[in-house]
Parts: sequence; C-alpha cells; structure tokens
Amino acid sequence: MELRNYGNTGMKVSTLGFGGSEIRDSSKADVEKLLNRALDAGLNVIDTAECYGDSEEFIGEVLSHRRDDYYLFTKCGHTAGVDGPDWDAKVLEQTIDRSLKRLKTDYVDVIHLHSCSEEVLRQGAVIEVLQRAKEAGKTRFIGYSGDTTDALYAIQTGIFDSLETSLNIADQEAIELTLPEARKRNMGVIAKRPIANVAWTYETLSEEEYPYVYWKRLRELNYDFLDEDAQVAVETALRFTLSTEGVDTAIVGTAKPNRWQQNANLVAKGALPQELYDEIRARWKEIAGADWTGRT
Repeated sequence: MELRNYGNTGMKVSTLGFGGSEIRDSSKADVEKLLNRALDAGLNVIDTAECYGDSEEFIGEVLSHRRDDYYLFTKCGHTAGVDGPDWDAKVLEQTIDRSLKRLKTDYVDVIHLHSCSEEVLRQGAVIEVLQRAKEAGKTRFIGYSGDTTDALYAIQTGIFDSLETSLNIADQEAIELTLPEARKRNMGVIAKRPIANVAWTYETLSEEEYPYVYWKRLRELNYDFLDEDAQVAVETALRFTLSTEGVDTAIVGTAKPNRWQQNANLVAKGALPQELYDEIRARWKEIAGADWTGRT
C-alpha cells in the first residue's frame, strides 16, 4: 500500500487507515482477525477514541504485542465514564491515562482533541493538558479532530501537528476552508468519514439516524456514479477523498474481518481521473447550500 508523509511528524502513513468506532460492539475474535489481517496487508494507522465503547480495550488486547507495526492515534475530551464535565482539564488528564491503560501502551503517536469548540480552545486549558502529555512522553504529537470554523481556529493557533476532519463526496467544506491552512503549517491530515457513511445505500432514513445528513445531501447532489454497481460507487467515493490535495490518509471503520482488505484493493487503483474528480467538485459547488458545513 502507498505510504505518504504525515506532515512534519516524520511518520509515513498508509493511505488507508482504520477507524475504531465500528468495533465497539464486536467480538474480540472478530477484531483480532480484522486488525491483524489489515496490518499484514499494509495498514499502519489505527485511530480510535475514549468514547468509542470497548474500542480502545479491544485494540490493546489484540495488538499490543505488535505495537511497533502501526501508528496509534486516539482522541480525548469527553468524560465517557469519568466523573466531571467534558473538557475539564483534570478529567482530560484522567481520560488520557485511561486510554493508555486500555490500549496497553506507554504512548500513542497522536492525541487529538475530539470535536472541541473554538470557545473551549480559546480558554487554553485543554491545549495545555495535551502539551503536558507530550512533554511527559504520553504522546509523540498533538492534534485537533473536528470541522468548520472550530477546526480553522485550531489550525491557525499553530499549536497542533495533526488535523482529523470530515471529507467525502457529501462533505467538502474542508477542501477550501481548512486543508490549505493545514498544509501551510505542514500538518498531517486524516480524512474521516471518507465514504460518507455509505449513506446513499439507504432507501429512507429518519432525521435521528446517524447517516441522515449525508443521505439528504446525496439525494440533492444526485451523482451519476451512485447509480452504478455498489463497489464502483464505494470505490469512486473513497478514491475521491484520497485524491484531494492535502489528505495523507483516510480512516474507514468496519467490523467485518475482510472489509479492510476489500477497501485497500480499491485504493490501490490510485487517484481518480481528474475529469471525474472535477465533476464531483463542480456538482458540489453547484448544489451545496450555505449550511452544508463539515459534519462534526
């Protein structure tokens, strides 16, 4: 699998990474098969979070013996069972230590603040917690995970090494709003939700369901390629995200042991033809409303 430089961190990351949110309700046996097969096939980025249920614990249990084989990212900011409010400095320190314990490691490669508002960032305390964690060797780098003007502010502080942000065929605000700024500062960039939660595959969704926003947008965007074979649609969506200038890796979540390899085979086809990429961008610019902001 192709490797790309991850900003100025010195890491060379696989273009396709693994997002750990989907494994929270899986069996340990399935997670063990999935992650070990993915590592064997060239995966070297695993991203998770303190609030993804059993995800951190599963990763620690099945992969701690292979810690040198992959870059490990996690996210913090939500209490997720620790007493106290979200974004409290003491709680943040506790959840970082809990993440390391769950992951069975002394350090992670990046800790991202998890969808932190500009208001909280401006207060400074959460940034100081991450900086202390870095000084203590608990993380090699610090990052921001989020979207819209909150992400733009985080980037412009010049403090963060890494940006994790939503980018896909139904969520393109970052292409003009934040990616150019992140690249000016040589930040590593992870695209999350790179296949838009495959929202186009649903016949109908209620407003309460997670993929609804993307589903609604895609009905208006009405891309021709979404009417093609299911694999072609996923391939086009995934390759669109990875063809976007400034994206180093895209994380796809799955609980199916063979799915990561299937996605890796699609990514191996390389960048989308420029004409198709430009058509998707043009359609977005034509249809997207002012309220089609990044999906935090």
